[in-house]
Amino acid sequence: MHPDFPYQLYLAISEESCVHHPLLQVAEMAIEGGVDIIQLREKNLDTSAFIKNAEALKKITDKYKIPLIINDNLEVAKAVDAFGIHVGNNDVPPSEIQQKWNKNKSIGYSIEYLEQLENDQTKVANHLGISPVYSTKTKTDTVTEWGIDGIKKIRALTQKPLVAIGRMDAGNAAEVIKAGADCIAVVSAICASDNPKKAAEKIKTQIQQNQHENL
Repeated sequence: MHPDFPYQLYLAISEESCVHHPLLQVAEMAIEGGVDIIQLREKNLDTSAFIKNAEALKKITDKYKIPLIINDNLEVAKAVDAFGIHVGNNDVPPSEIQQKWNKNKSIGYSIEYLEQLENDQTKVANHLGISPVYSTKTKTDTVTEWGIDGIKKIRALTQKPLVAIGRMDAGNAAEVIKAGADCIAVVSAICASDNPKKAAEKIKTQIQQNQHENL
């Protein structure tokens, strides 16, 4: 567990990723199963609908004292006073977010190629998303599929907290943590499960059993 980012299981959720239960129910079940930070990712909603979903989700995250991250949309993040925001290469850069928003807010930044580790945006970001570890259908604009070797390379080049995303589940969480990730971000392994609580518990167990080897 990274001292600057004490979260181990990160749920990235959207309306369309929730298969068997509504979004708010999936979020609550996942938190009960061990998810300790949530990102709302609504690529297909306009800003007002995104804000509405974020407000509803924030009631749940606040109830459990879980941080809420908003994907890409600074207007939504500001509107609901989210814990932070996560952006990629084609979104508002972290340096600009820092100027436009409370400096104490958390900024996540997706690392899609190694050269990014040298840029100013990485310096500003609080934590880095390794995106994706394995290619997924939810992310169609993949630049690099990092794999385990990619995580090891990034870990050797930065002290920042690393969040691994991209087909993460209970079957690969252990090796990803051993390779140097601090946190596992999950979409379909929880959202598409008929039992999100049990799915989260399985992944959290794998993270906790292997976390100490990084310390």
